[in-house]
Formats: sequence, C-alpha cells, structure tokens
Amino acid sequence: MWTRNFTLYFGARTISLLGDAMMPVASALAIGKVYGIAGVGYVLALWTASAVLVMLFGGVVADRIGARRLMIGADVIRVVTQGVVAVAFLDGAPPYALLLATAFLSGIAAGLFEPGVNGMVPLIARDPQRANATLKIAEAVTHLAGPALAGVLIVAAGPVVVYTVDAATFLVSGVCLLLVRVAVPRPEPSDVLSDLRRGWEEFRARSWMWSVILVWVFWGVLVVGPYVPLSSQVIGADYGWVMAALGLGTVLGGLVAIRLRPSRPLAAGAAALSGYVAVPLTVALGLPLPLLMAGHLLGGCAVAFWSVMWSTSVQTQVAPDVVNRVNAYQVAGSVAGMAVGQALAGPVTVLVEPRTFMLGSALVTVGVVTALLLIRPVRTLGREPRQAAGQQILVPAASAP
Repeated sequence: MWTRNFTLYFGARTISLLGDAMMPVASALAIGKVYGIAGVGYVLALWTASAVLVMLFGGVVADRIGARRLMIGADVIRVVTQGVVAVAFLDGAPPYALLLATAFLSGIAAGLFEPGVNGMVPLIARDPQRANATLKIAEAVTHLAGPALAGVLIVAAGPVVVYTVDAATFLVSGVCLLLVRVAVPRPEPSDVLSDLRRGWEEFRARSWMWSVILVWVFWGVLVVGPYVPLSSQVIGADYGWVMAALGLGTVLGGLVAIRLRPSRPLAAGAAALSGYVAVPLTVALGLPLPLLMAGHLLGGCAVAFWSVMWSTSVQTQVAPDVVNRVNAYQVAGSVAGMAVGQALAGPVTVLVEPRTFMLGSALVTVGVVTALLLIRPVRTLGREPRQAAGQQILVPAASAP
C-alpha cells in the first residue's frame, strides 16, 4: 500500500487534518481573549456556514479538473488566510472584520477541499479499505495532537506563532499533493447546473446511500451534534481524559478495519456502530471516570469501523467521473444534521436536563443501528471487485500542473 502516491497523500492528509484540528482551539484562545466567547462563536459559525455553502460546487469542480488540483488550491487559500491572521496579531488586536473575512475564505477552502478527500483514495491506493483505515488512524491522532499543540503554542509563544504553524501545515499539505501523480477522468463538456443535477441523480439512484444519509441526519441532530457541548458540561474537568479514550478507540477501530474484510461492509459497519451506545449512555448514567473512558474507547472503535466501511463503499460503488459530486452531497447532508444539533444544544438544556438528553441520545443510537440494519439495500450491499479501484495511477510528470 505504501507506494509513493499513497505516502505523499497520507502526509498531505495528516498534516492538513492537524491544521484543521488546531484551528478551533487557536480561535477560541486567541480571538476569545480579544473579542470574547461571542466573537469566537461568530467566527467559527461563519467558517462552518461558508464550507457547507460551497461544498456541492466543490464536488462539481473536483470532477471537472481533478480533486488533487482543487485540494491544492484550497490549501493555498488557507496558507494565505492563516498567514494574514498571524500578521494581524502582530499588533495585538486584529480588526474583527478581518477575522470574519479570513474565516469566510478559509471555510470556503475547506468546503472545496472536502469533496475530493474520498475521491482521491481509489486513485492512489489499490486497496481502498486498508487505505481508509490507515487514514482514519491518522485522523484520530491529529484530533488528539492538534488541540494540544495549539494550546501549548498559544501559551508558550502567542497567537502569531500558532497561526503561522497552522499556515505551514497547509503549505506542506499542498506541496505533498503537488508531488502526487494521478490520472484524472476526462468529463464530458457540460454546465454547472447539469453537473449538479448529474451528481444528485447519481446520489438519488443509490438507495443504500441516500437512506443512510437520511438516518444520519437524525443521528447528527440528536446524538453527534449536541454531544460535545452537553457532555463537556456533564463530565467537567475529566473531559480531556474521556476525549483521549475516544481518540484511542478510533485508532483501534482503524486497526481492526485494516484486517477485517466483511463481505457486506455496511451491514458489518452498522452492527459495529451499536458499540457507540456506550458513549452517551455512560455520560447519562454519570459513571466513574474509568467506566466513562471504557465506554468512549468502545464507542470510538465502533464509529471508526463504520466510517471506514462507509468511505470504502462510496469510493468503490460510485463511478470515478462523478464520485466527488456524489461525495459532496453525502458529506453536506451529514454535516447539516450535526450543525443543527450543535445549534440546538443550548436551547435544549432549558427544557431538558443534559443527562436526560444524553440518555435519549443512547436510545436514538439504538434506533439508528436498527434502522440501518432494516434497510435492505444497506444490509445487502456487497464489496466491489478490487480491480475497480486504482486502475489508473501513474502519469508522466509533465501532465501535472
């Protein structure tokens, strides 16, 4: 698996994820010190909204010019935006309008980058499942290291350094992607609306895909979205240890996914997802820290295994010339549910005690797993023949931009 292409892509993806994981903590500590909690909230909200806004068009462009080129462009934008913020902090208090503008542009870059993430894997790896599992492990590690690194840099060196390092992560990512050599499918000439319509038709034609996303919206609104704000309030000072256990579980889930190759990947992933019930349930019951960590370890392993099975199915069941557009639709649907859940977390606590809501989240997770297993196209979807992935890999260096 560790070909030159995959090694470069793995490096690009890992360092980019590290930069993404640093950003919220850097914003919370650096911007919050100057403009308070509300100031941080507006910056992060604008970043998320702009990413979702352009994601579908990002899928169209990625299918037209190639995901790699678009991802490089997105990295260039983020090098500039994070670099501008770093320079602005030299004066101590950058204008808030500048912070909003850079958050908007950075979010657009993230929205352009994300649709190509799945589409690149079959081009640089002949074994998509193993590649996805390895990338999932890297994602878990960066989600642990990124916030810690941002916090240390803010305290030890200040916002100028942390934003400079963040910009450097996207620069390294862009250089690694520039060195990757992949063949890009040649699309037929068409307009943007036709491309969006084609992506929607391909998405809608796969009942296993749209049915999962429909279920996932409910899971995002009622489980994943409210989880962080509510669980951090309930757990308190031990929250960091619990998140570390969740991250370790994600690593273990990725390792399991490297070795285990079920004939029906989505059915196996849905069954494994039942382990995530332990996450909201242990919080709702107010269990001691060791049991909280054990529950989150199990939950992290469960959701990582499902994620690998899902990503691999999308990559191997969708034609290469439309995979980025289809991926944009499924990612946008997933993120939309999570965003709604995050927004409702505050108002919900006025009506329902957080632990009671978390108990409800555990029951919803049981319902989600049951629904996935009851949907026949999800339950019966098989594996794609291995030769469908990665047939076109290397091209002459002169063909790359």
